[in-house]
Amino acid sequence: MNFEVGEDQRAIVDAVETLLARHAGAARAIEVAAKGAYDEALDAALADAGFAELATATATGLLDAALLVEAVARAGGVVAIGAGALIAPGLTGRVLAGPVAVATSESTGPVRFAADARTLLIHDGEIARVAALRPGDVAPLRSNFGFPMGRIAPAVLQRGDALGPGSGARLAALWRVALATEAVGAMRASLDVTVDYAKRRRQFGRAIGSFQAVQHRLAECFVQAEGARWLALEAAWADAPAEAAATAAAHALAAAGRVFEETHQLSGAMGYTREHDLHVFSMRLPALRLEFGGVAAQRRAVAAARWGKS
Repeated sequence: MNFEVGEDQRAIVDAVETLLARHAGAARAIEVAAKGAYDEALDAALADAGFAELATATATGLLDAALLVEAVARAGGVVAIGAGALIAPGLTGRVLAGPVAVATSESTGPVRFAADARTLLIHDGEIARVAALRPGDVAPLRSNFGFPMGRIAPAVLQRGDALGPGSGARLAALWRVALATEAVGAMRASLDVTVDYAKRRRQFGRAIGSFQAVQHRLAECFVQAEGARWLALEAAWADAPAEAAATAAAHALAAAGRVFEETHQLSGAMGYTREHDLHVFSMRLPALRLEFGGVAAQRRAVAAARWGKS
């Protein structure tokens, strides 16, 4: 594959990063998280700029949407960008009323963005369903993961309009691409914060980032995150085929565990405080690693796509 994005994609990334510089960032994420809220202002800014429609706008729309999702995640945006800008348009061919949340028909635990969502996409085996959410359908939950969470009433997960044969597999593939891309954005931001800290933190008369052991650990994390990024973008460029999507998710979520551990260890005690920006990005990684069955489920999906179900 060509490890370069085109001029159109670079223009999209530049435009969204300019918008995010005004409306997102660690300070904004901390402010929103303190209220347990959804960032309505950022959501509106992205929609007004037309970014929510990227996935349906061009032949490379899914790749464009993946680059958007990565950029928003790297900026710490507290918005359902993966579901709203990548999964929903890729599944239905249109932008759905947002925020959009995604769950399985058997979900019992917390669902990201569910408490604020207007539309719910439901993975129900071979089919996918779309349901409008009404007051009382979701109970808000407190979360330390940087995302507003909610528990969906079981009856809600059984309703909605079915999208037809094959829609379940399509939703699963798009969900995996979105998960991988969001994880990549959070990993890259976590590494950015940690590298900056390693340059400033001094021990034994020198910056800890000058020690070769620290450099090796950060380099290994960078390789893991960079590999995850290109697997995710390749899957998006190819329109989310089952094996590529599952491979991207499996690698990204496994890498997320390594990056979480290393960035916190290399940041020392400071990395475990709310005063340090690391938590804005790193605490999202455990939530993403648990979604849609976790790392093990994505690895099983790779095997099923390659060799078929036994």
